[in-house]
Amino acid sequence: MVIMGFIQWRESKIRKMKWYDISLIKLASIAFGLLLAKFYAPILGFDWYWYVIVIILAAILPIRRMLKK
Repeated sequence: MVIMGFIQWRESKIRKMKWYDISLIKLASIAFGLLLAKFYAPILGFDWYWYVIVIILAAILPIRRMLKK
């Protein structure tokens, strides 16, 4: 029950955000990823296709939800 309350609270807060707030969250996430790569350099040693796989897997659900009627 606590988790459901948290999800509803989070969704109510997200609805109040403007488009640029979401963009700033994305920018902060990218910066955090770069910081992790800076501190843990072996993560940059993966072949390029692993990054593409991660991008595709991360994008499937939002794109599917966006295109859903």
